Amino acid sequence: MRPELIVGNNQHATEIPESWLTALEKGGALAAQEILARYLASDDAPLPEHECVEVALVDDETSARVHEQFMGILGETDVITFHHGEIVIGVEVAFRQAAENGEPPLRELLRYVIHGLLHLAGHEDEEPADRAKMEAAQEPLVAMLWPEVAGVMVDGRW
Repeated sequence: MRPELIVGNNQHATEIPESWLTALEKGGALAAQEILARYLASDDAPLPEHECVEVALVDDETSARVHEQFMGILGETDVITFHHGEIVIGVEVAFRQAAENGEPPLRELLRYVIHGLLHLAGHEDEEPADRAKMEAAQEPLVAMLWPEVAGVMVDGRW
């Protein structure tokens, strides 16, 4: 299956069970296949060229540092995607957003993986119309893949 996803937990601020990393790798690989088949936004999108996409789960401090260094924007963020095939996900942001929306944190992390993959497929979200188009691709994928990923509930929690 192409591309392979490797999810690494590069933070200690929030506990992430190993089973979540495996579930995100599996769900992300399935999402990548769907995106390649149905949601490529441009002919020069980098996703089809990648054998592997690395996902780094980071804390707020690291997210803020990467956000400022590479995008010139202060403060932590949810997802930063690099065309060379790396997705940086702010775990603490995901947990806060999940609590705000009444969703399991693992589902929010899945959403962020899919969001990053859509960026690698050429989608943008800076303008409202582009953001709406991206969400129209993203949310059905989250809904479709969530049952697969949700099977990893650990100790009665997500």
